[in-house]
Amino acid sequence: MIKLHLVPVQGDPFDHPLEEDSLVLGRASSADLVLEDRFLSRHHSRIYREGDQVLIEDLGSRNGTLLNGHPVAVPTPLHPGDVVKISGSVISVLAASGHAQRVPSGDLGFGEHTIFRSASGLLASAQGSAVSGEDELRRYAERLNLVNEVHRALGQSMELDELLELILERVFDHLGPEQGAIYLRQDDGELERAAHRAVSGIGGGPAFYSRSLVHEVTEKGVAALVFDVENDERFAAAQSILATGIRSLIAAPLLDDKGTLGMIVLSSRAGVRQFSEDDMELLVSLASIAALRLRNVALLEEAAERKRLEKELALGRRIQVALLPDKLPNIPGYALHAGNIPSRGVSGDYYQVLERAEGRECVLMVADVSGKGIAASLLTASLEALSAVPIEDGLPPEQICERLSGLLFHRTPPEKYATAFLGILEPETGALRYTNAGHNPGLVVRATGETEVLGPTGTPIGLIPDIPYDAGTTSLEPGDILLLYTDGITEPTDPDDEEYGLDRLTTVCVRHRDAELPALAVAIGNDLEDFVRGEPFPDDRTLVIVRRLVD
Repeated sequence: MIKLHLVPVQGDPFDHPLEEDSLVLGRASSADLVLEDRFLSRHHSRIYREGDQVLIEDLGSRNGTLLNGHPVAVPTPLHPGDVVKISGSVISVLAASGHAQRVPSGDLGFGEHTIFRSASGLLASAQGSAVSGEDELRRYAERLNLVNEVHRALGQSMELDELLELILERVFDHLGPEQGAIYLRQDDGELERAAHRAVSGIGGGPAFYSRSLVHEVTEKGVAALVFDVENDERFAAAQSILATGIRSLIAAPLLDDKGTLGMIVLSSRAGVRQFSEDDMELLVSLASIAALRLRNVALLEEAAERKRLEKELALGRRIQVALLPDKLPNIPGYALHAGNIPSRGVSGDYYQVLERAEGRECVLMVADVSGKGIAASLLTASLEALSAVPIEDGLPPEQICERLSGLLFHRTPPEKYATAFLGILEPETGALRYTNAGHNPGLVVRATGETEVLGPTGTPIGLIPDIPYDAGTTSLEPGDILLLYTDGITEPTDPDDEEYGLDRLTTVCVRHRDAELPALAVAIGNDLEDFVRGEPFPDDRTLVIVRRLVD
């Protein structure tokens, strides 16, 4: 009887004793063994019994089934030690006792001088095998003490480079190779040599392995023992490797429950060190400990980086808050309310409410720069600085936008721009002259409940150089409300992917048009929360509300 050791794309590795006569693997709930992998077919492969044999067949899957690296075209027998790959999931075939078996070299086509074993199978065998006899018990105790000693040594707090050097030091102490290296998988999936060690007089060339060896070890999670490099056909073309005199080689994956981090490979010349299967098993145990420590170091580095970014976000938010008005002007005959809620710590939104021309005009500005996070907040700061002079110079909104667009275009990459609504209100008359630079429509809610939408009058700022902007006009009568906002208000979606939208915002504003402005803002926020039903807000939310009071 055999059992399967599965390392799925998602979730922890697990064992499955093969007790069924037929086992269908796939992503559909109707499969006998369901694996969460969107690249699997619904019914991908089947493992079944036929007499005394256990066979595997591909069920017409899109991505195929690989057995020991070869596509399964017809039902093919399975044996302990075989490795099956379906999409990103790897299945090691083990004897029911958990012992790993030697893979017949002919199965992989690598000749009699190389053997492979499932690394997870070797670890399971080491943990679960029974020990009998005084000599075997003594060897088992020595191996256990050695593994514990290495475990303690690698448990020290250290940087990645120090850890890699210590791993190689311990491996050299206990296995005595002439040359060794650790290769780590990079973000792009490629392997890169991260550490190297060699005894005196041995060159430190970057590659003393073959690509097929790397594939077997890192992609299939198997350990490799090459008895004689010179007679292994995979190294036949590697004259630079053969010239070093390397003859014996072992490699093991840096494997943990989340996958393969890379591999350790050791080598020696003829007459110096001939590696054995016991050496391979020991290297697998040491590589497993190393993988655990490497993963912990990576997690600590990620946590430190996350903490650093959180500090930067907090600092960025403090700087940005300083750019926003700390209080709104007191304009006789008007009530004002404004606020900003960032989606990612710092915001890409900006608003400004200020008086000019000795109080005869009030500038209302709401902007939304492209992107989110720190980059967006930096562009927001630039927008605030660039707009200050043309606003103070008393220019009308269309000229402010034209000048601001040219300045921003020549100072930022092409993909960086901003939408903006810029209005100049004359408090005495209620006249509003505005330019909408590709921004969300401004919304006027009349005291009667009627509404007016103030749509775009030009392109986004910084998108096209030297382009003129138009202006629109309207007026606020006593009791009327002007609402300016960013798309973080209208574009959130519910679980059904329906967008909140301008119509729903208009309905809420009309319903609560007689409320105090802070209460109106709360009503809008509550309606948004009710609408999204727990879905996260994808963008910053900014509101500026102006009401002309009734005399």
